[in-house]
Amino acid sequence: MAGVFGFKIIRQYERGVVFRWGRALPGVREPGLIWVNPFTDRLAKVNMQITAAAVPGQETITRDNVTMRVDAVVYYRVVDPLKAIVNVQDYRFAVSQVAQTSLRAVTGRSNMDQLLSEREKVNAELKDIIDEPTEQPWGIRVERVEVRDVSLPEQMKRAMSRQAEAERERRARIIGADGEYQAAGKLAQAAEAMAADPAALQLRLLQTVAEVAAEKNSRIIIVPIPVELLRFLDHAASATGRAHPSQRQAQPRPVVPAEPGHGENAERQSRQSVLP
Repeated sequence: MAGVFGFKIIRQYERGVVFRWGRALPGVREPGLIWVNPFTDRLAKVNMQITAAAVPGQETITRDNVTMRVDAVVYYRVVDPLKAIVNVQDYRFAVSQVAQTSLRAVTGRSNMDQLLSEREKVNAELKDIIDEPTEQPWGIRVERVEVRDVSLPEQMKRAMSRQAEAERERRARIIGADGEYQAAGKLAQAAEAMAADPAALQLRLLQTVAEVAAEKNSRIIIVPIPVELLRFLDHAASATGRAHPSQRQAQPRPVVPAEPGHGENAERQSRQSVLP
């Protein structure tokens, strides 16, 4: 009944644009109860809330020649109701088409690694590209764009899995080799310290025996031989080894006696070889 007399209600999240005889009147009608001439005016309401629009998946080829399927979500809202109604026929459909073409363009000049690891950078670039042709001419501001899913071919997934496995194995080998190198250096320092103090070697031996004895399923037979006795035997063996070469050098070489007749035969053979 109120609409017959020209009374209209605009909700809080809406704005109204009045057309009189087909011409848009300047200004925007604010929320609340308003009156328009039911014979000459027509009220068009525009939703000012943020709208989330899903961008359908796009088959694209990246810069490094990888075929993938990418979809995204665009969050936008109307900032100028007059432009959104007058300058574009269906701003929802127009924003969807711009988002699809922009998504294909951005993914086409990006690498696969960038799409997978640098999502924030790709989202910011998409927002700027979509917002440029929509805000000023159409009165629509793009608030946010997010790449939702990146679908890779099965062959590419298997290749990436093998690459990741090889990279983890390489890192494990490098870390193991580095640990062995550091352990070897520490062992060399420990050997030098033990060589300087004979008691340290004995303490280390006792500590090793205590660690092995902690096992319940082991039996240890300890022979009480002092470490000093082992060192004395080692020094004695070294001194004996150094003395044996000198004795072998001092011994005279034995003289082998010549066999009888051997010298005469050799002299006769040498004469025959000289005669023609």
